[in-house]
Amino acid sequence: MCATCGCGDATGPRVSVVAGGEHEQDDSHGHGHHHDHDHDHDHDHDHGHGHSDHTVILEQQVLAKNDRIAVHNREWMRGRGITALNIMSSPGAGKTTLLARTIRELGRQRPIAVIEGDQETRLDAERIREAGASVVQVNTGAGCHLDAEMIDRALRALDPADESLLLIENVGNLVCPALFDLGEEGKVVLISTPEGVDKPKKYPHIFAVADLVVINKIDLLPYVEFDVDACVAQAKILNPAVRVVVLSATTGEGMDEWYEWIGSRSAISPVAVDN
Repeated sequence: MCATCGCGDATGPRVSVVAGGEHEQDDSHGHGHHHDHDHDHDHDHDHGHGHSDHTVILEQQVLAKNDRIAVHNREWMRGRGITALNIMSSPGAGKTTLLARTIRELGRQRPIAVIEGDQETRLDAERIREAGASVVQVNTGAGCHLDAEMIDRALRALDPADESLLLIENVGNLVCPALFDLGEEGKVVLISTPEGVDKPKKYPHIFAVADLVVINKIDLLPYVEFDVDACVAQAKILNPAVRVVVLSATTGEGMDEWYEWIGSRSAISPVAVDN
């Protein structure tokens, strides 16, 4: 049980490597290649029916434990030159399409690995594998977000190459993922034009912590009611320093700016991609 948001599954998340259409490794019980992360993997459970002060204390403990593991994840990846990006959105905004195109185009320059987060199925992981990246699937069951411990387990199973780009596709949700540091170098919030212009107003916390906001599906602007400038203004009110990239992962329009931003978060800057 996640005491922070009330999600959870007694069986815990399931981590599996997807390769050649088969599940090469299942790390459901946390076994796998050891990355010398010096932290415990105990699980905090709320079995009581306590008062609000107890809930607040437990929430603080859950987030503090997550932050400790995230620090170790970040140190481990930085020591190997791995750049991790945490990509968050509501379901259907186009995360997987963006990742697949990025793999096909940017994967010519450096290794790319992906951690896929979904409550169930391996459908998105199969799309990523077909695009050409190594991938592990984390199925969270009733959980509505990834956390640092899940990423630690996924890293053991995935074992990404040194100096690679690690793209973490979080569970489709604009609430809880904002609370959990995974050890990433950048938080990306993806929204799409059919969702409407008011996402920053409705979900302010995730926009406040974002390093980049991506407005996707601009190829649909002639057919939907969406004011790009108004959306950007809303995001800037919440987070004046945030950068906004406007693109279409389907047509490729605006992707160069996305690649340039990835390079700015990485020790290895990509060269221009030929479209």
